[in-house]
Formats: sequence, C-alpha cells, structure tokens
Amino acid sequence: MTLDRFYPIFDHPDWLVRMLPLGVKLVQMRLKGMPAKETQAALKVSKQLCDAAGVVMVVNDYWEMAINLQCDWVHLGQEDLAEADVVAIRRAGLKVGISTHDEEELERALAKQPDYVALGPVYPTILKKMRWTEQGLDRVRQWKDRIGDLPLVGIGGMSVERASGVFAAGADILSVVTDITLRQHPEDRLLAWLAATR
Repeated sequence: MTLDRFYPIFDHPDWLVRMLPLGVKLVQMRLKGMPAKETQAALKVSKQLCDAAGVVMVVNDYWEMAINLQCDWVHLGQEDLAEADVVAIRRAGLKVGISTHDEEELERALAKQPDYVALGPVYPTILKKMRWTEQGLDRVRQWKDRIGDLPLVGIGGMSVERASGVFAAGADILSVVTDITLRQHPEDRLLAWLAATR
C-alpha cells in the first residue's frame, strides 16, 4: 500500500468531521491527556469516520487500543517503542511507523523493520519541547540514503512553502500539525496542503 504524501495529525475526531470531506487520505490520531476510556471512545469514532471516508488512520502510541479496534496502523515514538510489544502488533496485522531523531534511534527503529520512518523536527517546531534542534534538509537526505525504499516522513515546522524543498531532499511524506490546527482558517490551509502535495 502506498501512503499519501500529505499526513496531517489531529488530536480529536472533531477535526476529522471537518477535514475528511476535503480530500485527506492519510491521518494520524494523536490523542493526549485523556482518560483511557475516553481515548478508546475517541479512537473508535475516528476509525469509523476514516473507514467511511476510505482514509488510512494511524494511531499514535496506543497500540493495544489499535489492536482491539482492528486498526491498520500504529505510530510509535521512541519512548513508546521501548514499551510496545512489536511482535504482538505485527501478529495482529498492523503496520508500524517509528519516530527517529538521531543515528542511535534510527538504528533502533530499523531493527524493528518499520513500514515507515519519521524524522523530526526538520524545522523548529512549537508542537512540543524537544532536546533536538532542527534536523535540516541535509539530515533528510542522509536518512533517505540510509533507508532506501522505506518511506521517509518529514515532520516538524512544516509549511506549504517549505514542502517542495523537503520532498526534494528525499522525504516521501510530509506530516503537519500546527500549520493546520492553529490557523484561523484551517480548511483553507488544508486545501493548500493538498494542492502542494498531490
């Protein structure tokens, strides 16, 4: 399965109601700070919305819930990767994407035979505090040289204006959070992203 080149991340199913009708084909649900029962309910609704729209949904972190809900994809950060049962995830038929920020993390990720590797932050990001400064386009090129045909996701500080440069450096997919969700007119920005990545 070839993943779409545009990969927005949302923190609530309400975003899907607004954004899926515009033509999104791939989303990640990154739900933080909710009780487990609420998280599972939100993921269930999200999956129903994505399934109805023919959209690939990736579950951030909650791999056990992803298995229970018969999802197709899970995304693991390095902290999640240390605790996740990747064998169980694979046995359940899910594909796995893994975040990386340095050489050691890339080695750890590749040892798990992921279905994509994410590199970030490519540019400075306001999404969360990180101990890594921006990776830059040279690092994108290095990562792509290392992983070959494996899809490379660029994340962190992404904007429509930067998209072509990150693709040119070797990213196959661009992941976007705040450049959509913090906009005054997020639907318009999402449409601009679709135009820039199709």
